[in-house]
Amino acid sequence: MARTVGIGIQDFEKIRVKNNFYVDKTHFIREWWEANDEVTLITRPRRFGKTLLLSTLEKFFSVDYRGRSELFQGLSIWEDEKFRELQGTYPAISLSFAQIKDTNHDTARRKICQLISSEYSRRTFLLDGDLLTEQEKNTFQRKSINMDDAEATLALSQLCEYLSRYYGKKAIVLLDEYDTPMQEAYVNGYWNEMMAFIRNLFNATFKTNPYLERALMTGITRVSRESIFSDLNNLEVVTTTSDKYEDCFGFTEEEVFAALDEQGLSDRKEEVKTWYDGFTFGNKTDIYNPWSIIHFLDKKKTDAYWANSSSNGLAGKLIREGGKAVKQDFETLLRGGTLEKEIDEQIVYGELPRKKNAVWSLLLASGYLKVTGKDSSPGTSRRVHRLALTNREVKEMFESMVRSWFEDSEDGYGDFIKALLADDLEAMNEYMNDVALATFSSFDTGKKPSRSEPERFYHGFVLGLMVELSDRYVLTSNRESGFGRYDVTLEPLKPEDDAMILEFKVFQPKKEKDLEETAKAALSQIEEKKYAAALEVKGIPAEKIREYGFAFEGQKVLILAG
Repeated sequence: MARTVGIGIQDFEKIRVKNNFYVDKTHFIREWWEANDEVTLITRPRRFGKTLLLSTLEKFFSVDYRGRSELFQGLSIWEDEKFRELQGTYPAISLSFAQIKDTNHDTARRKICQLISSEYSRRTFLLDGDLLTEQEKNTFQRKSINMDDAEATLALSQLCEYLSRYYGKKAIVLLDEYDTPMQEAYVNGYWNEMMAFIRNLFNATFKTNPYLERALMTGITRVSRESIFSDLNNLEVVTTTSDKYEDCFGFTEEEVFAALDEQGLSDRKEEVKTWYDGFTFGNKTDIYNPWSIIHFLDKKKTDAYWANSSSNGLAGKLIREGGKAVKQDFETLLRGGTLEKEIDEQIVYGELPRKKNAVWSLLLASGYLKVTGKDSSPGTSRRVHRLALTNREVKEMFESMVRSWFEDSEDGYGDFIKALLADDLEAMNEYMNDVALATFSSFDTGKKPSRSEPERFYHGFVLGLMVELSDRYVLTSNRESGFGRYDVTLEPLKPEDDAMILEFKVFQPKKEKDLEETAKAALSQIEEKKYAAALEVKGIPAEKIREYGFAFEGQKVLILAG
């Protein structure tokens, strides 16, 4: 009988008690314990089972669940007698920073203090008797949402000591989504304050804590050692490219196909594979994201469940505000191509906008890209990774993201596309100016407007054309043709449609007297460089090739037809 599929359940006990659909990942417990690493950091994309697995660890090791063997009977870990004896034998502290998504440091810090003080509130039995000295009891009772930095950063290590004294065993500390406060601090401009606070908290908890048995942290990114892990030389880091625990997060293809069989969906395997396969961890390929598979099993239809389960704000911001090279690379990915990049898996948030390849490192860690191959970089010890979009679901998410860039001018943008297809030059000029006025600044950081803004907007606009016209045209940009390079060419998929060449130029007052002269110069370049040559070679007659010159001056645009 097929088990009931429960959506969004991240508590291991609840899943097991209700006998909901569950893929057994308890072999991770054995692998992690036998690895004997004191502090482990595992990075995986969001909604890949990290929270559920930490819940599983808590229920397995925590003394609070001593005698709850029924939760693990029938699972992989229960086949090993040695591990049966470990169940429920350690004091365990389990926290999640998932909700630390605040726009200022003070609120974020207070919420972290509240989480920590809640761990104390659950253990007021430690105040009974003579286990703690009077001074320690006072320290215990000062733990609150309003505690100062000194109290807060030492709080978890002190709680480990008190629990160790009570139970006669060192404590296990589990921290889920450790990097959420760091990402929010970067996005909202309080990175330095949060970094200092977290560094001191982590140093006291994970480095100088003699009462720590093991610790496990999970997150999406590997925040750089210099930022918050500078003192943690006992840290074992497991990223998406590491072989360790490669099949412990996400569903393998065997697990997915078994689930489809159980739910009576055996005939949908290829459809599911096309949509959701593609993740690679270490050397393990054909990993599926659990969030989409669970939703598909429940709803019996494909959709971008995982890709649309968060705002994807930081990824979108980095691509939208990125320069020409970023947008051209992104264009290659949307077209189904691959990039070759040196990847640095240590994310330095402060360097994201300016560090080469940082955006691709972040997208890889976030699960939006997959590694299709690796080569050694000539003359270095670094590896060049071949990267592609993970699967169809991710591609649709990114196409939706590109459309969202023009939401402020939704009517104008849609009307411009219609005018372009209809060769209505007057309407093209009207609507293109509306689009530029509404969206121009969003393609730059806004902190330091520069001459790069028109280029940032232009390449973002090209991506918009590529997405919106994908069912009628093949779009290419900045490619060799004739005696030079064109900006954009639209090659029709249907013979009845015209081909188009679009040349973009920024007004230069030292060379041109007005926008009209700039637009005419763009048209002249199309003719002089014989940009139509590539289209004519493909059998498109000259009379079916339209030419447009776009001239930019700030947020003003003028379009002329050739």
